[in-house]
Amino acid sequence: MKFAYRFSNLLGTVYRRGNLNFTFDGNSVISPVGNRVTIFDLKNNRSDTLPLATRYNIQCVGLSPDGRLAIIVDEGGDALLVSLVCRSVLHRFHFKGSVHSVSFSPDGRKFVVTKGNIAQMYHAPGKKREFNAFFLDKTYFGPYDETTCIDWTDDSRCFVVGSKDMSTWVFGAERWDNLIYYALGGHKDAIVACFFESSSLDLYSLSQDGVLCVWQCDTPPEGLRLKPPAGWKADLLQREEEGEENQEGDRETTIQGKATPAEEEKTGKVKYSRLAKYFFNKEGDFNNLTAAAFHKKSHLLVTGFASGIFHLHELPEFNLIHSLSISDQSIASVAVNSSGDWIAFGCSGLGQLLVWEWQSESYVLKQQGHFNSMVTLAYSPDGQYIVTGGDDGKGKVWNTLSGFCFVTFTEHSSGVTGVTFTATGYVVVTSSMDGTVRAFDLHRYRNFRTFTSPRPTQFSCVAVDASGEIVSAGAQDSFEIFVWSMQTGRLLDVLSGHEGPISGLCFNPMKSILASASWDKTVRLWDMFDSWRTKETLALTSDALAVTFRPDGAELAVATLNSQITFWDPENAVQTGSIEGRHDLKTGRKELDKITAKHSAKGKAFGTLCYSADGHSILAGGMSKFVCIYHVREQILMKRFEISCNLSLDAMEEFLNRRKMTEFGNLALIDQDAGQEDGVAIALPGVKKGDMSSRHFKPEIRVTSVRFSPTGRCWAATTTEGLLIYSLDTRVLFDPFELDTSVTPRRVREALRQQDFTRAILMALRLNESKLVQEALEAVPRDEIEVVSSSLPELYVEKVLEFLASSFEVSRHVEFYLLWTQKLLMLHGQKLKARATTLLPVIQFLQKSIQRHLDDLSKLCGWNRYNMQYALAVSQQRGTKRPLEPLGSEEEEAEASEDNSLQLLGGAGRDSEEEMLA
Repeated sequence: MKFAYRFSNLLGTVYRRGNLNFTFDGNSVISPVGNRVTIFDLKNNRSDTLPLATRYNIQCVGLSPDGRLAIIVDEGGDALLVSLVCRSVLHRFHFKGSVHSVSFSPDGRKFVVTKGNIAQMYHAPGKKREFNAFFLDKTYFGPYDETTCIDWTDDSRCFVVGSKDMSTWVFGAERWDNLIYYALGGHKDAIVACFFESSSLDLYSLSQDGVLCVWQCDTPPEGLRLKPPAGWKADLLQREEEGEENQEGDRETTIQGKATPAEEEKTGKVKYSRLAKYFFNKEGDFNNLTAAAFHKKSHLLVTGFASGIFHLHELPEFNLIHSLSISDQSIASVAVNSSGDWIAFGCSGLGQLLVWEWQSESYVLKQQGHFNSMVTLAYSPDGQYIVTGGDDGKGKVWNTLSGFCFVTFTEHSSGVTGVTFTATGYVVVTSSMDGTVRAFDLHRYRNFRTFTSPRPTQFSCVAVDASGEIVSAGAQDSFEIFVWSMQTGRLLDVLSGHEGPISGLCFNPMKSILASASWDKTVRLWDMFDSWRTKETLALTSDALAVTFRPDGAELAVATLNSQITFWDPENAVQTGSIEGRHDLKTGRKELDKITAKHSAKGKAFGTLCYSADGHSILAGGMSKFVCIYHVREQILMKRFEISCNLSLDAMEEFLNRRKMTEFGNLALIDQDAGQEDGVAIALPGVKKGDMSSRHFKPEIRVTSVRFSPTGRCWAATTTEGLLIYSLDTRVLFDPFELDTSVTPRRVREALRQQDFTRAILMALRLNESKLVQEALEAVPRDEIEVVSSSLPELYVEKVLEFLASSFEVSRHVEFYLLWTQKLLMLHGQKLKARATTLLPVIQFLQKSIQRHLDDLSKLCGWNRYNMQYALAVSQQRGTKRPLEPLGSEEEEAEASEDNSLQLLGGAGRDSEEEMLA
């Protein structure tokens, strides 16, 4: 098995902090999620996370006007120049300070960043290769406090910067003679946003206290004059001759906004005047304005507030168009797409991302991650869905193809500790600390069963047997295992015997055996058909944290507190091997730790295990930023994945930063903002996930659950950052199979021309190039598929099935590939059944691909069938009223009915494909 797994997507989290952006075409939203960037395609209903990451959480994102480049800046001031076309990092740069915002000029030649109380303008990287992609052009001074926002004029001649010192500054991008900089006041709070009017120097400024000022400029953009090319010395001598020496120093240091009217008229300087001042907060309803966006073409102003309310106004008249409350948390970012139809909102408090179509007053996208950390996950049997449970008491079901959550279950009143699917894939079972185990129906999205215990108890794990009839859950406080019937919901039995909290449950996939792991250093095997008696008790050397069966049920793996993974034969209760994983975890040192990472690693262990689909390897994760894959038979580490490089999380580094270490100790222990006498911020006893009461909160990196997909092509992990999915590397790699010198692409095409299809397919499979295999398969006539399928050797049938499964996701030839699949399975079914365990991932991958087409086509056919029935009913109704129609209407009605029928039958021709899929 090849472990070319690469990061594929990030689910479970849709927005953290930073500014939202729409792509150039306005069909996708670019959202910063922690130290990664996710692109939500609203037209095709897909989400995709870029395969790159910053060192800290992302602070701001700037998008070029053509949508090809993006500048991503994190909290530490490190910037990445990213190509959104090839999805790769082109350049890295450090701004040497915290950057609040970044904005490209409309012509794409320059960009401005606000850093501290200054604004810096850089030359934007062009299409040709450059030694330094970020070349500093000018540095603009003026504000006395941090700069917050930027906006450009349409012609890229000027830009405006807002500041926390309640002032707005207009700067010239070139050396204009009549505009160097201009300061505007009029506000009593920090500036949140400022915008230029379209094709004008008129601008709007908005402050945090909900005040909008409208500023009018007396000079059009075309009236800006470049300074004469002569040097300043020659200019000074000329003015001395004209008798203006006494005014030169004042003009160099005087702010143009404070110049006298006589000087303004004499020199022709740009002048601003305030036209109007509007207030958002009416009748004493004080509400902080937190974000704003302005669409220049439609003059639409969108403002978001701390209470979750947003307003739509038309400027410059300030007419209220729309007002709605979309959340109970503060709106952190607002963006409007290029057409002005869609508005994106980001709420960092709950991790919400909303896209609102204001004209139809409907949601285009409404996604929200888990409020607290995710604890557990489970794959559906076909690998198409993932269900996650979090500390917020919610269970969410995610589509692995689109990356979106399509249903959220909120019935639990406390944290969810375990989730699992039944064998059918249509029922989700969850356990919670609120003392209930609930079963949810994925057809009607409802809670149809609730299992409870005779005495209130907290459930720490849940398991369902292979038939889906038996549900069991382990208790954390009573040390018991409860068993229910799925059909009746009745409690069948209470299994006692453990002397510590139950940490894990797992049913044998092939037999009616339940394995339970506990903190009492034992794993017990319970026989379902023998009155739930203890069949075996496996004695361990330390507390058991996780237990799992191999897919064929012939082996059992247990993770213990001493960082070991032990393997057992469940039939004979004999240990077959062990893996020491303490050195592979490589835990980091937290900022508040008094001991080094080497000593703290003694208390860290693997907390979750999962076998691969073929059972040859095992996946392990725990209190570390690493996920390890071990070979079971050889008991060696095959690969270690670093799930995050985000230094905004705690316990990421093995050694603390020496710049924070002083003679008095670690500076992280001193809360400089707190007015306490001791000033020491020591975590509360028992706090594991960070002290939420502290002012400076850094969540700790950890892996709470890992699962392999039943298809064997990807695996997922719930971490502090979210739900990470790693899939097989899809890059073009030359990976031949039984290759010799006589097999070449030219020989394959020669065999196709000679209509020797079997030999062409075999040679293409030996070269293992997907384009060549596709060409060979699609060249086979429909009538000869059965003959060619029967002549394929058994070893190559698996290769063809795997190619068909991957082709179903991208190809339009659904019926053609279905014929190939049907003939291969019918002709080689008996031989393939003998190798069912090794072929199971391929068959499940094939089933997942076909099931997706079945769902899509069944919806389309159902919609067409409904439209045809409606058209027939309307035509029959019109036929009863025919005597009342005027003369000649019969022919017109017949023509209209014929046209409607032709239009409606456009998609009805796929009924044959639906029947074949079924």
